[in-house]
Amino acid sequence: MTAKAGLVRANGLVTDLVTRAAAGDEQAWGALVERYAPLLWSICRRYRLAGADAADVGQSVWLRLLDQLGSLRDPAALAGWLAVTTERECWRVLRAQRPLTAAAVTGTGVIPDQRTPVAEQELLRAERHAALREALTHLPPRCQQLIALLVEDPPRPYAQISATLGIPVGSIGPARRRCLAKLRRDPAIAVLISTGATSADTACPGCGSTASL
Repeated sequence: MTAKAGLVRANGLVTDLVTRAAAGDEQAWGALVERYAPLLWSICRRYRLAGADAADVGQSVWLRLLDQLGSLRDPAALAGWLAVTTERECWRVLRAQRPLTAAAVTGTGVIPDQRTPVAEQELLRAERHAALREALTHLPPRCQQLIALLVEDPPRPYAQISATLGIPVGSIGPARRRCLAKLRRDPAIAVLISTGATSADTACPGCGSTASL
């Protein structure tokens, strides 16, 4: 499958999830929340909101989305809608707390009506994580287990990985390379690489460089 076809597929997945969620499919709604929750939290952190304030923003954004699911003009562009809505909700919370100027928070002096460059970066990061999660589900179970162990924080020693999976320590490196080769061939990852949103070396943080693949 080409990168262009993979992009169409990714957009189609989001559209399908929105359509199903609008029809009352709880599983589709849960998939949307899991896919884009990192985007909301990253924007809240940029506005220095945490704890109850960030939870307030998140709740408001998801309630707004739930109310407007059936009327979104472009369901495939949901991530952009969420980014803009989250920024506005962050401003609402900040204004209610204290009379800060826009420049004090973002250095712009303008309350955002459109995505800022930082929001664009966060949007790309969220899409990259969503694509990675989707691509991982397409790997064989053995590869999923290996990669999950490799990306643990703090890193798990190879000896423990060997004992957990029942494979020799010397086989972990070659197995990792084979699994990462399969991962970066997945259409969801190929799209990000072709568009510059990520690279083969950063497709799976914590797995090690794929440069030798």
